[in-house]
Amino acid sequence: MKNRPLVCPLAAATALALTGCGLLPGGDQSRTVSVWLMRDSVSEDFLKRFTAAYEAEHEGVKLRFTFQEWTGIGKKVTEAIQGPGGPDVIEVGNTQVAQYADTDKLFDLTLESVRDLGSEDWLPGLAEPGRIAGSQYGIPWYAANRVVIYHKDLFAAAGVTEPPATRAEWLDDTEKLNRDGSQGIYLAGQDWYTLAGFIWDEGGELADDKGGDWTGALDSPAALRGMDFYKDLQSLGSGPKNADEQTPPQAEVFAKGDVAQIIATPSAVSAITRANPALKGKLGFFPIPGKKAGEPCAVFTGGSDLIIPENAPERTAAIDVVKALAGEKWQTELARAMNYVPNKTSLSSVVEGQEATAVMAVGAARGRATPNSPQWADVEAANPIKPYMTAVLQGEDPKRAAEYASEQITQALAE
Repeated sequence: MKNRPLVCPLAAATALALTGCGLLPGGDQSRTVSVWLMRDSVSEDFLKRFTAAYEAEHEGVKLRFTFQEWTGIGKKVTEAIQGPGGPDVIEVGNTQVAQYADTDKLFDLTLESVRDLGSEDWLPGLAEPGRIAGSQYGIPWYAANRVVIYHKDLFAAAGVTEPPATRAEWLDDTEKLNRDGSQGIYLAGQDWYTLAGFIWDEGGELADDKGGDWTGALDSPAALRGMDFYKDLQSLGSGPKNADEQTPPQAEVFAKGDVAQIIATPSAVSAITRANPALKGKLGFFPIPGKKAGEPCAVFTGGSDLIIPENAPERTAAIDVVKALAGEKWQTELARAMNYVPNKTSLSSVVEGQEATAVMAVGAARGRATPNSPQWADVEAANPIKPYMTAVLQGEDPKRAAEYASEQITQALAE
């Protein structure tokens, strides 16, 4: 990565450069900060309130927001950060930071992270993928992760009076729930994000970084233990062994009313109750249990980071915008408005009144992200993890299947 450039270095500054930094009296102080956000990441009301407050507090600064679609965003962002006059701030998926940082066209925000934003308290699933080679290029913005959504009536009928505290208890309870015409859990055979959490909980990895050389790690003893637990849990329902959670959509399956649990983000509830309004008020949430009581399972953390391109026309002002969006005041506002997990563990209390979001926040404290390689997107494109899972669930030798999948991951990460 490039060393961090000095902002408006005085030693070689011209009058024009000084005016651009707002240091010459009489210079044009007005500026517009262009911000790219992803579609539906924030509400119109939140954006209006943030814009009004920010512009009132920063005289001469105007904010211009443009919404982008997730489809095709990788190519669009890469072109924007490599060309002239691109946006000043860009919202990106937390697992995408590595591929953009690999261009050497992102501004190093390490100083601001430590000095102004309290980076030591960030959620690991947002902070770690934004940190490349010791430098922070992605600033955590918001998070979401999977929890267990359960049918309260089916739990009561099976005599399960409270959520399980450990994975062992979870298996026992799910076995009790898997009877009398009901599925204990609906878990599709290729839900690899959920598998990743079990692997991490066992101390394993999807891939190992050996000094910049990545190798697939599904065949490690820890990863195999994670897959073994997944197999046990998946057997306590009728989820397909050869499809993921979208085929068919698991929310629609759960909405039929005979499934006791699914593993999903709380946003699935809207689809469930839309399909079956009778389930309103009958759904509960608990963190995915871990191996030990009081320690939830590691989970994949999805969400967004904020990046600033090196070529940002209003880079100094852009840094201030990022500080505001990632700071305590607007993190609190965003979490409450959008039911997101805020970017710091110390802010988890701000969502205590929102049951589902509060449960997400418990899991997010042990959140992880996918391997921080610029080529990880290539792994997901072909995704050898999915057929590996199906092979094991259908009775193939787990070690042999894991070795084959790991070889494919290694090859993808080497390209």
